[in-house]
Amino acid sequence: MNAEIITIGDEILIGQIVDTNSAFIAKELNRIGVSVYQITSVQDDKEHILKSLKEAEENADIIIITGGLGPTKDDITKYTICQYFKDELVQNDAVLEHIENLFKKYITTPISNINRQQALVPSKALVLHNSFGTAPGMLLTKNNKVFISLPGVPYEMKGLISNEVLPFLQKKYNRPYILHRTLLTYGLGESAIANRLDEWEDTLPNNVKLAYLPNLGNVRLRLTAKGFDKKMLKAEVLKLEKELISYVSDIFVGFEEEDSIETLIGKLLVEKNKTVATAESCTGGSIAKQITSVAGASKYFIGSVVCYNKRIKTDFLGVSENTIKKYSVVSAAVAEEMARGVQQLYKTDYAIAVTGNAGPTKDDTDKSIGIVFISIATTDNIITKEFNFGQPREKVIEGATMKALEILKNILLKNT
Repeated sequence: MNAEIITIGDEILIGQIVDTNSAFIAKELNRIGVSVYQITSVQDDKEHILKSLKEAEENADIIIITGGLGPTKDDITKYTICQYFKDELVQNDAVLEHIENLFKKYITTPISNINRQQALVPSKALVLHNSFGTAPGMLLTKNNKVFISLPGVPYEMKGLISNEVLPFLQKKYNRPYILHRTLLTYGLGESAIANRLDEWEDTLPNNVKLAYLPNLGNVRLRLTAKGFDKKMLKAEVLKLEKELISYVSDIFVGFEEEDSIETLIGKLLVEKNKTVATAESCTGGSIAKQITSVAGASKYFIGSVVCYNKRIKTDFLGVSENTIKKYSVVSAAVAEEMARGVQQLYKTDYAIAVTGNAGPTKDDTDKSIGIVFISIATTDNIITKEFNFGQPREKVIEGATMKALEILKNILLKNT
């Protein structure tokens, strides 16, 4: 059972917006046992859309289209769908009533004929009710293939997927179970892990795949199994999961479905009844953002100082002018004084401090671009490490963020 996702809109192709719709749809389809064969983005052009629909019909059983259902002239999706299905647009009275009610309740501008035209749908379509907007979803079939057209507005699309599309697909198709289990590892690179797992990976059954998902400082290992016997599939994945953990026990920190590194840090801090704060220069608040992305972080995260400017380091964190003059702002000495300064400022048990040169220029330091110093202060010790994350700027910021969390995680686990 394969699906293809087609996103329509020039704004995607020129990089004006990021296509988050496809990621959401793919994840939801996978959850109910539908594999995504391909994701395609096309421009607001009739011939391009028609070509994509034809190719998708050859590739997949289910074709989901998003975008181009608005009231303006550049929204041509439903007109093009009519051409593809040799159909015509007709007014749907239920949709029209819904649009009029939305305008009465929530929209201050008067309803226009352009808005009313959104009640026009292909005569062959099954209309899918859009609770959150004026453009309905539309479902059509051709040669035993299902075509579903949805608005591109993310919250409208999500509502239609959850309330209309998934229930329809679950009722219509007998689908296999697809199970994923993703292990989180920190501290070892992809190739080194692959060397460990080489022989074991060759023994995996045909219905199970292992994928390596590397990032700066961490590698996710995803086991994917597919089959129609859910109980047997779960038992098989559990067995393989235990075997996999035995090979990576020294770098294993949890499961993506359960424990991101920031979640694990939060659990450890709560268990110990400890707190943490951050002082960030080159990362610009990225570490604090990661920590506070976890619900309930206020129990252990006290605050942060984003000390991009040298004056903030000295005035707020008490970093010595002499230390900066002697070692420069990108140095182990400054990182340590930043860590102690924010720890004292917020009266926390732990503190993370990061100072470095993310580039693209060196500014007022002689350190190479990519050099970062990370300090973790505890109540009775301070650990400082130097890293070179290279270039570009985004790589330095992401690498420093993940490495700082990894060091804190290791300290917390060591003290458990």
